[in-house]
Amino acid sequence: MLNKIILIGRLTRDPELKYTPNGVAVCSFTLAVDRKYNKNDTDFIDIVVWRGLAENCANYLHKGRLTAVDGRLQIRTYETQEGQKRKVAEVIADDVRFLEKPGTGSSTAKASSDIEYVVKEDSQEDWTQVGRELNNNDIDVMEADEDDEIPF
Repeated sequence: MLNKIILIGRLTRDPELKYTPNGVAVCSFTLAVDRKYNKNDTDFIDIVVWRGLAENCANYLHKGRLTAVDGRLQIRTYETQEGQKRKVAEVIADDVRFLEKPGTGSSTAKASSDIEYVVKEDSQEDWTQVGRELNNNDIDVMEADEDDEIPF
């Protein structure tokens, strides 16, 4: 059996970070994913991320950022205060990829200034480049100062 979902979309709101009573981080957000053949149809999919990845998502993702999520579908049921049974479908993320530089999303939400990105002048900013395989010539490596901290 197989339960695998891969999504690419934009966050509809800033991620919400909470902690369980045992201190485990859990982050939730919603992705707006356009349908392949009809761009006017959009699905809004709830995403749940756990532990260290949850904290990274809360710190570095913001409303409007293009994001890829790899995970599994989970259907759970719960009961409302009125006693009605409800079902919720959500994606439990195993991997989350930040697909844009900070500050390039459709929102003016805060961007992380701790990460510095360098884009080569001859690179294209259109959608034809999404999903293509990169090689070492596509990336500029910058030397970090000894005082720089890794953001994750």
